[in-house]
Amino acid sequence: MKITITKDEHEFDRTAAWRIIAMMLQKPNAVIGLSTGQTTIGMHKIVSSIYSQFPFDVSRITIFNVDELTNLPREYSGSCYTMILNQLVRPLGIPDKNFIMPPTMSDDFNAECLLFEKQLAERGGADLQMLGIGGNGHIGINQPGTPFESETWVSPMDPDFEARVRRETQVPPETVLGGLTRGIKNIMQTRKIILIAKGIHKADIIEKAILGPVTVNIPASVVQLHPDCEILLDAAAASGLNGKIK
Repeated sequence: MKITITKDEHEFDRTAAWRIIAMMLQKPNAVIGLSTGQTTIGMHKIVSSIYSQFPFDVSRITIFNVDELTNLPREYSGSCYTMILNQLVRPLGIPDKNFIMPPTMSDDFNAECLLFEKQLAERGGADLQMLGIGGNGHIGINQPGTPFESETWVSPMDPDFEARVRRETQVPPETVLGGLTRGIKNIMQTRKIILIAKGIHKADIIEKAILGPVTVNIPASVVQLHPDCEILLDAAAASGLNGKIK
């Protein structure tokens, strides 16, 4: 497990962006998994900016997101589909057929989970996963307590996040919200994982996930077992590691 600590948020965004671009250049038919949220907006913007200045062939690149919200309109600005579409797929001109995402609405989410994984497998599986970490240690939408052998499924949302989504969308209480997420087993089958975090609010959970025991209570801790994993942090997120790593 490699740990990379950048001096600040701006260097973090640039470094993360170049990790994505490097994979695209090294493997022109790469299958790349992304994450959404505040951690990734800056890096995605830099990827798009670099591409606009120095275009390269992305015609065979496949993009997907590690998870997607369920029972909400795909057009909702907070849907992973919409965020990745606007932040990377459109700016880079990724072909629609190479943007692999499950739907937000379905009568059979179990079938959608299987189809999502089938589509990725048909392209050779994921080469890279840029993997965010939640404040409680979740990866994708695999909340604490999710078994490490879990496969792609629909998970409950974090209660605070769900409350925010309901406020933004005015979804009625009787509508069950969740997130279709790659399971921990599927995530761990990715050839290269880069766990990303920035900000002082992530310092405590990063310390626990990276230096603590591997436990289902902190799903992100499982990356300690991955054969090719980089932990990419800004100085604030890494502050809990000071003096504890070589």
